[in-house]
Amino acid sequence: MSEPVYEMAVERDVMIPMRDGVRLATDIYRPAQGGRPVERRFPVILERTPYDKSATSRSERTAADPAPRGRAEIAQYFVRHGYVVAYQDCRGRYRSEGRFTKYLGEGPDGYDTVAWLARQPWSTGRIGTMGLSYAAHTQAALGCLDPPGLACQLLDSGGFSNAFQSGIRQGGAFELKQATWALKQACEAPEIASDPVARAAMARIDARDWFARMPWKRGHSPLAAAPDYESYLFEQWTHGVFDEYWQRVGIWMAGFYARYAKVPVMHISSWYDAYTRTATENYLGLTAAGRGSQWLILGPWTHGDRSDTFAGEVDFGAAATLDAAIAADFRALRLRWFDRWLKDAPNGVEAEPRLRYFVMGGGSGRRNAEGRLDHGGAWRSAGDWPLPGTRWTRLHLHGDMSLRAAPPTAGASPLRYDYDPSHPVPTIGGTVTSGEPVMWGGAFDQVERPDLFGARPPYLPLAARADILVFTTPPLVEDIEVTGPITVELWISSTAPDTDFTAKLVDWHPPNADYPGGFAMNLTDGIFRVRYRESWEKPKMLRPGEIARVVIEPFATSNLFKAGHRIRLDISSSNFPHFDVNPNTGEAEGLAIRRQTAVNTVHVDAAHPSHILLPVIPRR
Repeated sequence: MSEPVYEMAVERDVMIPMRDGVRLATDIYRPAQGGRPVERRFPVILERTPYDKSATSRSERTAADPAPRGRAEIAQYFVRHGYVVAYQDCRGRYRSEGRFTKYLGEGPDGYDTVAWLARQPWSTGRIGTMGLSYAAHTQAALGCLDPPGLACQLLDSGGFSNAFQSGIRQGGAFELKQATWALKQACEAPEIASDPVARAAMARIDARDWFARMPWKRGHSPLAAAPDYESYLFEQWTHGVFDEYWQRVGIWMAGFYARYAKVPVMHISSWYDAYTRTATENYLGLTAAGRGSQWLILGPWTHGDRSDTFAGEVDFGAAATLDAAIAADFRALRLRWFDRWLKDAPNGVEAEPRLRYFVMGGGSGRRNAEGRLDHGGAWRSAGDWPLPGTRWTRLHLHGDMSLRAAPPTAGASPLRYDYDPSHPVPTIGGTVTSGEPVMWGGAFDQVERPDLFGARPPYLPLAARADILVFTTPPLVEDIEVTGPITVELWISSTAPDTDFTAKLVDWHPPNADYPGGFAMNLTDGIFRVRYRESWEKPKMLRPGEIARVVIEPFATSNLFKAGHRIRLDISSSNFPHFDVNPNTGEAEGLAIRRQTAVNTVHVDAAHPSHILLPVIPRR
């Protein structure tokens, strides 16, 4: 007999007590009939958010209905199908008590909330969690503590595997989305909203002006009127060593894999998301630790934009959305997931492919009706990650700026460029989120333009800059699929005691009538701060003349390089404002005042074979 379609009753601002006495405001939506809650037990779906539990969620939309929906409407969808839904404001945010501490308090608070929900008379004691971005971080944090009642999770674009390497810092550099996030969220903080002076100070801030004025100084930054936000930002920025500071619940799921809740988890991310590495590492880590069945979905979108066919200036076709390939829409996908793991519905979820991923590429390369590059693509499935049968293919960097399988020759001259931290390479797309109004994620032609932060007239291709080394293959004679993790090994030296090296993988489309100069489409990129070349725990300055090996790990990607295209690798020393600028002085992280130009060198001889390692998939 099928379950009835329920009405909904809501109890707002239920103050759930935490272990320290602080109470967190929670809206609880329950199945009802005749205007009254049904007196029986139901499984519970929980989302914990710092973004206002009663607000509209930008990601709660579908391809068919692109208008974002409020959380109450999403709750109603699940309640109709026989679930209790709980939305909770994180500590110190909106209606909840206490003081907000970004990321680090979510484990205990999440544990206590799940345990409370499991004890309620209207609960079956089986709790599933969901949520995007920070609401995925909150899930991972509570999962590390294995609360009673937790039965499944759906981590959408978040849940730090290791925030030191993905999400806060990366390759030793600092991700400046933490600064743009802090600027926006501080304006909405309760302590700012209730203080007319602080509110006026925050309202006057022009983020683009302040980013152009870096480096910032504690107490004299745009966040000076919001000291709690300024404090945590500078704490993360200045703590460059991987020690116990980073090895905590909330920002280091990798350290808790062996004791993580043993429940089914679905991990979702995308090629232009800030959490691609997090999703793949968590999938692999929990699988290896035997902590329940794991599934992984990797699309071509930007952060949380699973119902879009495009990312930036590039379109991947009507089939690119999650709605078109994985389920009717994201609501239906979650309902099926929760039905299986919270109600034991025999719907076959456990038999579905463990990995579903989107291979970008294969389109016409022309401009579509919306003015975007038609790059195309297709969904694939696999039983493991990296893909079985991957051919790990090494392409060497050569002194003639070619990218070839042939090893470099003995005595080949090194390649040098001046890296001026006062004129960094501007960020054009990539795995960027929460970056507005100074940067946006996605795939873009790597050409400066007037609206690009940090760009200068005459707005030339990035490849024209003297501080970027551009290595390319000849035009490909056949299609090549690259799917999986990527590493770039460089042998470097510098006149500076510390500097950065960046790597960007590009699909270089040939010219056509719509793009007479071709289209240099960024796929993935990474960065490495040289002081960490030997250890993340013990930084070491570079000696003059010292040749050192560094390994850059761009996020994984999946792309079909069509015949006639070129595989391109750009090497430089900055990508601003995605990452903070290395001043080349060797001063303490986040505290440098001085800047100096460095002569940076990439060695490309037989003794120092700089190369990129690509995961090439044999032709099907």
